Amino acid sequence: MEDAHISSDLVRVILTEDQINQRLAEIAAQIDEEYRDKDVLLVGVLTGAVMVMADLSRAMTIHCSMDWMAISSYGSGTQSSGVVRILKDLNTDISGRHVLVVEDIIDTGLTLSYLVSNLRSREPASVEIMTMFRKPEAAENAVDVKWVGFDLPNEFVVGYGLDYAGKYRNLTSVATLAPHVYS
Repeated sequence: MEDAHISSDLVRVILTEDQINQRLAEIAAQIDEEYRDKDVLLVGVLTGAVMVMADLSRAMTIHCSMDWMAISSYGSGTQSSGVVRILKDLNTDISGRHVLVVEDIIDTGLTLSYLVSNLRSREPASVEIMTMFRKPEAAENAVDVKWVGFDLPNEFVVGYGLDYAGKYRNLTSVATLAPHVYS
């Protein structure tokens, strides 16, 4: 869905589809170099990372395996609940594997901090993180992220996997959601 179709729901477009695609290609090339000749497992964090994971894996030139986890610290609101829950665990044994966690956005860092700790307890060869978006101003937990697509302002944004109450994930750009939508 393009932002022109829902312009009354948006305040402003922060990143265009072209900007996102260009940055994703740059990151994919760096990941290709990092994991050349290694058995890498991409672990997508559902549901937001679906867009990122699909586009990232297609932009990569090396072989990779994929698996998914669903972890949540959000309800349908705009603020983190502070409670982390595993809703879906991996189907893959990661011991001895190089794991690349693929995220849509790092906000407070609470969910990702918990996830990385959980994954490291399973004795992988390595755990690295790639996130398409990060909100540095919202960070509460320090998380070591190897690849960041874009830093975003601490505003409520939607698009390219980012949602409000399950909607707007299929927006091809990233935009600030108008307050009248969630007030």
